[in-house]
Amino acid sequence: MNKEDQLIAGFRDVFNKMVWLNKLKMEKSLKGYKPSEVHCIEYIGKNADSNVTKLSGSFYMTRGAISKIAQKLIKKGIIESYQMPDNKKEIYFRLTEQGKIVYKIHDGLHKEFHERDRTVFEQITKEQFAGMLSFVTLYGRHLDAEIKKLGMDNNPE
Repeated sequence: MNKEDQLIAGFRDVFNKMVWLNKLKMEKSLKGYKPSEVHCIEYIGKNADSNVTKLSGSFYMTRGAISKIAQKLIKKGIIESYQMPDNKKEIYFRLTEQGKIVYKIHDGLHKEFHERDRTVFEQITKEQFAGMLSFVTLYGRHLDAEIKKLGMDNNPE
């Protein structure tokens, strides 16, 4: 296996382990919510004036899929839709009080996971961090360009 393959395999392995380990606690603490719903709650909680287009671009999902998730979250009383006074065409989302509770639970879990993994990150030098961040940025830009070549431009629909 060449270095590139080793690196990609390593990223995939670390990511899969992290997802598996986090999933156990997430499913217990956020019972009744699918991962895609929780990610939408997180995005809406962090980004003012979230809408279907912004969510679909962020998650590389179709607007139709995001609309279905949003409708489920509205029915659950987690988000509500609204319109701007000067723009009656676009529909935006915000968290309800119940949605803010789910958001805080999710945020608390992320802080817990960060704390769990702190010992690893404390061993990384500034130079190592800089190198890794530089690589992730470079590779991300490459993948963005490949997506754009497909005519999707960060929006699968």
